[in-house]
Amino acid sequence: MINPDLIIGIFLCSKFMYLQSMDGHTHILIIGGGLAGLISAIHLAKSKIPVILIEKDVYPKHKVCGEYISNEVLPYLEFLGINMPELNPVKISELNISTLKGKVIKSKLPLGGFGISRYTLDHYLWNMAKGLGVQTMNDQVLDISRDNNKFQVKTANNGIITSDYAIGAYGKRSGLDKNLKRDFSEKKSPWLAVKAHYKASFDSKIVALHNFEGGYCGLSLVENNTVNACYLVNYNSFKKHKNIKSFENKVLCQNPYLKDFFENSEPVFEKPITISQINFDKKNPVENHVFMIGDAAGLIHPLCGNGMAMAIQSSQILCELLIKNYILKTYSSEEMENLYVKQWNATFSKRLFAGRILQKVLLNSQFQQVAQSVANRIPSIVPQIIKQTHGKPLVC
Repeated sequence: MINPDLIIGIFLCSKFMYLQSMDGHTHILIIGGGLAGLISAIHLAKSKIPVILIEKDVYPKHKVCGEYISNEVLPYLEFLGINMPELNPVKISELNISTLKGKVIKSKLPLGGFGISRYTLDHYLWNMAKGLGVQTMNDQVLDISRDNNKFQVKTANNGIITSDYAIGAYGKRSGLDKNLKRDFSEKKSPWLAVKAHYKASFDSKIVALHNFEGGYCGLSLVENNTVNACYLVNYNSFKKHKNIKSFENKVLCQNPYLKDFFENSEPVFEKPITISQINFDKKNPVENHVFMIGDAAGLIHPLCGNGMAMAIQSSQILCELLIKNYILKTYSSEEMENLYVKQWNATFSKRLFAGRILQKVLLNSQFQQVAQSVANRIPSIVPQIIKQTHGKPLVC
């Protein structure tokens, strides 16, 4: 009896070789080699689907990020063959939140998570994707259009590349958002994020979230006994000060926990890295037929600590649809888009809404005091709130 798995394997390998040989064309083009883009490239390549991935930066590189990942994605990462222990992540099991005045809410994290720098993780995934046959390009995408069900992607150095499907994995914001005429792209956002690494004495099992006037700062360990400090601030609060150092001394250090941290830590970076115009407005998971994943599809507030896990899960949702349709040709492009939007909304809409509400609470000093009082009286309420912004372990 003929093994059906063998037939499918031969079909995929032959189709992979055929499409890869077509100059300037691929079945799937991924714009952006961050976490979501790299995970997608790896998943698709393991199923022998031709992929080109374009990333403007060269790895290894630091990125503005909280660098905490919920354990909910571990089964999926293991399924992809990603060896996380090899990267020496830090196991994290507790959450501490402090108010402006230094009062603390403590809680266990229902699923727990781990700390890993984007410098290490993205570089590892980039090399893994290349090893699986993904065609990677360090290039800038200038424009994208679609005609006769084919995408034409204009790049700075490699000319025009065509594809059957296009995936937007370029992060929080890009010039492509304006090219695609996305609603939020014309709006100015007041949010600025600042990130740096430090050497300091810090409890490895804790991810801490410390509030200050106009924003909040996350602290947690990543590999090599290094503390990642990443904070989000309203630019109107920040611009009153001459520079980042002055802002940290006069504003962040009003919180006693942040004061202690910055006074007793040694910077690893020559200077912090920043990103401005961070927009938390609602986005569409599909825009002009481009599938959006990760932060390009929807950005949860950093205080929820789940952005990286959501980026990974959005990749899983889309890749499973693309792989199924690559073999069986069950759906048209429009049906694929509708299915992805439906699944994306079912998975993430409630989490994003909960994140917006949570941010409003934690950025209001009066609400902070009430929340701290309630949490101390009813400790079980905090893990329940955390669950509203997190998912269950991914089934693979």
